[in-house]
Amino acid sequence: MNAYDSERERTFEALPPAHGRGFAQSWWGRAWLAALEGGALDGEQVRTGRRLARAGAVGAVSVRPGRITAVVQDRDGTGYRADVLLDVLTDAQWDRFLDLTVERAGHVAALLDREMPPHLVEDVETAGIELLPGLGDLEAECGCDAWDHCGHTAALCYQVARLLDQDPFVLLLLRGRAEQALLADLQARSTAVPTEPEPAPQEGVDAVEAYLAGHVLPALPAVPELPEQPGVPPALDTEAPPPGDVEPAALEALAARTAAQAHALLAEAVRGGAERRRPAWALTVGEDAARLAAGLAGDGEGDTDSTRSVLDRLAAGTGRSREQLALAVRAWRTGGVAALAVLEEEWAVEGEALARARAALDTAWEEDERPVLRVRGNRWTVAGPAGQLRLGRDGRWWPYRKERGRWVPAGDAAQDPATALAAVGSEEAVEPEGAEEALS
Repeated sequence: MNAYDSERERTFEALPPAHGRGFAQSWWGRAWLAALEGGALDGEQVRTGRRLARAGAVGAVSVRPGRITAVVQDRDGTGYRADVLLDVLTDAQWDRFLDLTVERAGHVAALLDREMPPHLVEDVETAGIELLPGLGDLEAECGCDAWDHCGHTAALCYQVARLLDQDPFVLLLLRGRAEQALLADLQARSTAVPTEPEPAPQEGVDAVEAYLAGHVLPALPAVPELPEQPGVPPALDTEAPPPGDVEPAALEALAARTAAQAHALLAEAVRGGAERRRPAWALTVGEDAARLAAGLAGDGEGDTDSTRSVLDRLAAGTGRSREQLALAVRAWRTGGVAALAVLEEEWAVEGEALARARAALDTAWEEDERPVLRVRGNRWTVAGPAGQLRLGRDGRWWPYRKERGRWVPAGDAAQDPATALAAVGSEEAVEPEGAEEALS
């Protein structure tokens, strides 16, 4: 990726056509595209932009705080200046971002490796700082006079997703800070030494004396710092036999998960934010079992006897085999409730949903690049390589690959079928399932 840099602007040479591949491989690149695809009012314009970007119609891209710019060639050869705008962070928000970045040693190292640490994004979101754009955050301006995203601004967004894959500092510059200035600030915070001694704790006063003498009580102490890790529940391996059908290993596992959840809720409260999430008590039994198992299961080899016992119990309690529970854990870690539903439900795509799905598949690839797909229900299987696309009820596409004869989740969902399928790879050849019908 060639770029011409100044202190507050970076210009990237035009990228070659993106034939036969998705536009975003990284999770932050896919989040960028989700903001475009979910926030644009006209889905056809987004699909037009995807085709233009794939054909190499986007020229050199200029990135500066709050704005990205490029000239995009229409299909008739007419060039239009396209701009996409994103709010920059305030100085106070940048100070908080820098503080959170240096709190964990791995964050700075990951950024230097051109990776966006997911825990860093979660921490800054909890602090009320939106680093990645959300729905409606990407504003469009174009020389074709469209009032919302057009094919030209959508093409620019798809091209920027490819740049973000290679360098997340592109996003940080767009949010207002150049790479060198940001790294200098991080270095200064990492090596800073406090110059003022910690104030001595104030001694208390007798309550009766304070009341009688009108004494001014000292200020309340500061909120204690958040512990780095959740507390460790007490061990239950006593000599006394457990009562009834109580299983100590299962009780210890629930206590550990409760401690982790309490730590997460305390972190949200201390940092002044609260992520909107579906409460655990709203989950079904099968969903909650997958959630609990995802917090317990490792790679299988390092699991203790007590962990395996709890996993066996979760599998049996939900009518799953251990292999099915392992797949449920894999899906849960990929996308929670939505990913688990796609794994375990097969449904008939009909009417408007089928029309939208066919339109998305028709425009995802150029005619000579479109893979041969066979469809059954909400599952489109590639004839040849070990790839499958599953359509969720929300219209997103989930990538699957075949491993040891079973379809397993292969990555996050995407609005674009080509982007989702690019996450699959081609590790193993697969024969089309006989019960499937050819996609017309």
